[in-house]
Amino acid sequence: MIPVIKQVAGDTFVFQQDSAPTHRARDTIQLLPDFIGPDLWPPNSPDLNPVDYKIWGVMQQRVYESRINSIDELKQRLHDVWHSVQQHIIDLAVSQWRQRLTACVHTRDIVNICCELV
Repeated sequence: MIPVIKQVAGDTFVFQQDSAPTHRARDTIQLLPDFIGPDLWPPNSPDLNPVDYKIWGVMQQRVYESRINSIDELKQRLHDVWHSVQQHIIDLAVSQWRQRLTACVHTRDIVNICCELV
């Protein structure tokens, strides 16, 4: 996957670390030395990942529009739906990122202020 990402994005990409167990594995950390670590990325934060806050919802709706009868059918439907997601949906998700980041920073500031008052 890394060679393909580098081919598409060059050196302008950064992996986010959301503290998923597979992301915390020692082998993963050694493989991906340049990523946003868990101390800088809010834990369990679908708010900051466009795939989590937009794309998976669109996919889920489309994948389950009709009954799925087998694992193979599910795999094929996921593949088909993933490739049918229009670019404007992806662009919309990405355009919401800065607003979401600002809201998360603001929320963190409020939490820090409240903790100082206690």
